Amino acid sequence: MYRKFNADQLFTGYGLLDNGNVLITDNGGKIIDIVAVAEAGDDVQHFNGILSPGFINAHCHLELSHMKGRIPGGTGLVDFVIKVISERHFREEEILNAIEMADQEMYLQGIVAVGDICNTAFTISQKQTTKLRYHNFIEASGFPSSIAELRFQRSLDLYNRYSLPCPDNSIVPHAPYSVSPELFSLINAYPSNKVLSIHNQETAAENELFENRKGDFLRLYEKLGIDISNFKSSGKTSLQTYLPYLKKYESLILVHNVFTNAADISFVKSHTSGIIHQPSVFYCLCPGANLYISDSLPDVSLFTQLPSATSATLSTAADGITNIVLGTDSLASNHQLSILEEMKTLQQYFPTLLTETLLQWATINGARALQLDGDLGSFEKGKSPGLIIIDHLEQNTLTTNSTVKRIL
Repeated sequence: MYRKFNADQLFTGYGLLDNGNVLITDNGGKIIDIVAVAEAGDDVQHFNGILSPGFINAHCHLELSHMKGRIPGGTGLVDFVIKVISERHFREEEILNAIEMADQEMYLQGIVAVGDICNTAFTISQKQTTKLRYHNFIEASGFPSSIAELRFQRSLDLYNRYSLPCPDNSIVPHAPYSVSPELFSLINAYPSNKVLSIHNQETAAENELFENRKGDFLRLYEKLGIDISNFKSSGKTSLQTYLPYLKKYESLILVHNVFTNAADISFVKSHTSGIIHQPSVFYCLCPGANLYISDSLPDVSLFTQLPSATSATLSTAADGITNIVLGTDSLASNHQLSILEEMKTLQQYFPTLLTETLLQWATINGARALQLDGDLGSFEKGKSPGLIIIDHLEQNTLTTNSTVKRIL
């Protein structure tokens, strides 16, 4: 038995088709074909809006779902990190219930796969029953070089716990300001780390630390009792400092990028072109969390062909960049876990962004970043990418009233 779907527009994962096309799936949601209306026959379901493959949430912290509303907005990253560390400990039952509710929220919001940060085993039970696909990023952190092996072993133990019930896992660095060169080396050498993720340049203080050993992270280390007496600044931005430590990945997701500049983007391009197996680097935007924590956003014009907010022309370093993906971050740093809401925010602050472009970031790009594009991200024969409808658009632009509904 086949199911047939038609809408005002059909987004394939790569581009928009008009209402003269019908998507055909089997009863389980596997894509059979896209045909003209005249060839589709009877029993075609019609929807108002845009039919799209399910969304990919490339960056989430499901295990922090119990902290929704616990940390006030506008604290800045350092104080946010301090509060997460000091206030994340709740009763296990409360944590597990919040995880289940957040997982269900993402499902209802049309998300089909998630790149999820893990520092505990709390999400394992939900991931054994969920309808979503997860790639689990087991975080390793430890800034003093003396604890690198201990911290890596701790992450490896957690990785092994996840690998029994979950097929897609990696051990990844938390952030440049929390991982020593020795720990980066251990992460780089681990053979299963094909897909990596790292929090990148979320605050100006991160670059300041690596460029001249100053800034707000010194306060963080003092507060947490972390000895950084052996740390020496590189004189370069954080991204240009740590990226050479990572050489064996196939896909790297740089998350946040609020203070990434054109020189950094150029550095990434030149650095990766020198690696024999040509890895892919993706820039993950999490605007809801950036606004929540520090009321700031990345300059999206650096990553696209949009006119810059400060210049009529773009740096040539940004030319051709299409590897943008979207994430929600956590309920500790966001009001919701909806990729559609992230798209709305981006279109609000960057109104020349096309909905078609945002949909590409939210579907096929995210699937490619997590190496799930063999089955997700686009309406291609044999895939089962999910099917959602986005409604209440005006002239192909998202509005505050736009909603998403899962069909398959």
